[in-house]
Amino acid sequence: MSAKGYGVLEPTLVEILDLVKPKNDDWVARFQVIEEFRRVVESLQSLRGATVEPFGSFVSNLFTRWGDLDISVQLANGSFISSSGKKQRQKLLGDLTKAMRQKGGWKKLQLIRNARVPILKVESNIQNISCDISIDNLQGQMKSKLLLWINEIDTRFRDMVLLVKEWAKSCNINNPKSGTFNSYSLCLLVIFHFQTCQPAIFPPLKDIYPGNITDDLQGMRINAERLVSETCTANIARFRSDSQRAVNRSSLSELFLSFLAKFSDISSRASELGISPYTGKWEHIASNTRWLPQTYALFIEDPFERPENSARAVNKSQLARISEAIQSTRNRLMSANVNKTSVLSTLVQQQTFLLLPRNQRYNAGGYQPNWQAPEHVRSPNTRRGGNHLQPTRTQTAHSYTNGRSQMAHHYPSVRPRASHPYSNVRPQTAHPSSDARPQMATSYLQVQPHYQSTMSQGYYNNSPTTGFYAPTYSNQGQQSWRPKSGR
Repeated sequence: MSAKGYGVLEPTLVEILDLVKPKNDDWVARFQVIEEFRRVVESLQSLRGATVEPFGSFVSNLFTRWGDLDISVQLANGSFISSSGKKQRQKLLGDLTKAMRQKGGWKKLQLIRNARVPILKVESNIQNISCDISIDNLQGQMKSKLLLWINEIDTRFRDMVLLVKEWAKSCNINNPKSGTFNSYSLCLLVIFHFQTCQPAIFPPLKDIYPGNITDDLQGMRINAERLVSETCTANIARFRSDSQRAVNRSSLSELFLSFLAKFSDISSRASELGISPYTGKWEHIASNTRWLPQTYALFIEDPFERPENSARAVNKSQLARISEAIQSTRNRLMSANVNKTSVLSTLVQQQTFLLLPRNQRYNAGGYQPNWQAPEHVRSPNTRRGGNHLQPTRTQTAHSYTNGRSQMAHHYPSVRPRASHPYSNVRPQTAHPSSDARPQMATSYLQVQPHYQSTMSQGYYNNSPTTGFYAPTYSNQGQQSWRPKSGR
């Protein structure tokens, strides 16, 4: 790509991030959804003593304004990790389905009993936020925290994940129901890209957490979580403080284009090679006994739950379409005629594009976007559902044009030199969470001051040693689990 092309792409990517990063109202709305769901759990005798604990991209701080909300109902088991069976989970999710229908405020309830992890899919009337509810999903919670801690190595990770998610949505390749990627596998692809670019930004994840979540989350919860968090804390600090490590100064536009180039032939590679973020390498499937027999179109190993395949939903026909989408996107962005409007129409969903002020949408010779019809269009910037927290589109455009959201960054920022973005990215010797802890705890609680008084008691911080900011809600007098260290 020419210097002119990078001059168009880089600021447009920053503009896209401003559009898709959650605003204050998006955080507040999700806390309200959690609180509403907690009340449903409290009403059920079968869930007496259970706690409501969010996880997924909300906890990892990797969600967009339209991101779903993952919630786990942790059953009471004293100080020990609960291990409910599949039938019990199915029954309890059935109880929740009935209670949520009776209480109201929820719609599109769908109980998926026979999934690997039984899930209740619902949509809240608050901002029409979609929720995936599961039982005793402590593994999912720990994976979410691990992704959050990994982001502390380099803040470009979050930006890349948000950009890749938005692009994948615009191409209709971020929907496991239709045989394409789930969001977790897209995060792992970004991690793998950061591991295999030159110089590497991330180490192999075995250098951060060599264990396996499935095996290690046993016994007393506080001890099991502390073992994981202390291991990650020490290894992340060691990696960041390595003064001999080469520093990657690539801009977002360079990282995004190299991401597309790396995976443009993924459909042809997938027959022989699997992606392993754990080792940070392409691995030959035939020589990797834990991946045999080969029954999947694409193998992206879950580094925290080996040898599970995070891309098991991808089928062969859709894998070919994924490759076509990657190649087509790369060709458009590398075109000599690339302009802001062509970049936006290539990388964002229609609902995101419409958040731009009208005079900025078609400023390049009448170029007309050609989006595929999305399966489900939902914007937080409308007043659907009667949610008083939702800003109008005019207000959103005004707030965007007059400045960045106050929620844009909670981690040490990358301060670019004038000559090249990200030129000052360097490993830090400080504790990975020492700077972020008070800022994270303060920022999220200050999102909506009047809401603080309505929230149940929980813990809010993002230290690997003490757990993330997500609240643990207690039901009917059961004492919430809290780590003892770091208080």
